Amino acid sequence: MIFLSTPFYRVIIVLLFILLTFIIIKNQNIKGIYMNVGGLFSGIGGIELAFKQNGFKIIWSNEIDKNACVTYKSNHTHQLFNCDIQSLNANAVPDIDILVAGFPCQAFSVAGHQKGFDDARGNLFFDILRFIDAKNPSIIFLENVKNLLNHNNGETFNKIYNEITTRGYFLKYKVLNSSQYGNVPQNRERIYMVAFKDEEVSNRFEFPKPIKLTKKINNLLEPLQSIDEKYYYNKSKYFPILKTEMTSTETLYQWRRTYVRENKNKLCPTLTANMGTGGHNVPLINDTKDIRKLTPRECARFQGYPDSFILPNIISNSALYKQIGNSVTIPVINRIAGEIKKALYI
Repeated sequence: MIFLSTPFYRVIIVLLFILLTFIIIKNQNIKGIYMNVGGLFSGIGGIELAFKQNGFKIIWSNEIDKNACVTYKSNHTHQLFNCDIQSLNANAVPDIDILVAGFPCQAFSVAGHQKGFDDARGNLFFDILRFIDAKNPSIIFLENVKNLLNHNNGETFNKIYNEITTRGYFLKYKVLNSSQYGNVPQNRERIYMVAFKDEEVSNRFEFPKPIKLTKKINNLLEPLQSIDEKYYYNKSKYFPILKTEMTSTETLYQWRRTYVRENKNKLCPTLTANMGTGGHNVPLINDTKDIRKLTPRECARFQGYPDSFILPNIISNSALYKQIGNSVTIPVINRIAGEIKKALYI
């Protein structure tokens, strides 16, 4: 081993060490540890949380709703721009590798008026393009309602697809149901779009496969003794009919103005922002004690949020319901982010 002590071999060893260090750092970067993420229309930060769970680094986010920002800041420490996206200078925010956005869906939802780009909220998609042009990210991740795919006979989606691909991206998309891809008992179908600048990375990317649903509704309920009486309907004028119709303790129900709808698939119906508007938009359950609506924490669980995720007690329940209904199913996006990381790893 005397030859290893010669100057020539010492230089070789140092160079090999430097090369090995460079390879490790490069692979860490590819795997997401050093890939920077910026978020638009962030809400309470569900997409950011899922990407962070996969080792990506969130640099900044943008959200206009002041109440959502309170919840966001209670759970994330990176920079948050609390302002209208149209007033946010895309050139003034730090550069990023990945841009994520769950842009407003009301303009495309079957539950709304479906005005699409004729709705001011639908036109906000073009602000995403403004940030894409300014930041030129390597990857774009978008989420929206299933109906976006067929809105206006497919012309809306074709416009989105063309705007992204003509900028040199390779776009893949798929509709996934939270109950089939996130092991969350919520019937929530959303379209997920992932665009890559690198065609080889795009070719390696695949959306996650369906997984078995093992969690049941009762697994996500809070203990009976912790439920505040304000959630129960025993003082409601609708209580007699609810009590008569809501016989199962294994599923959720919805009050539809004149009748009770049972979700016979034993899944939570799609949680929406309308839960925050009052009335009877929050799913109902017979919890063996009595008839009540889900709590904000239970709704968060049906979106896959961990109990460590803070729901600030300074925020009203109506605001929390709205935030959670507006949010995303964490485990689904967690799995997509994991597949993105796999595709980046060479």
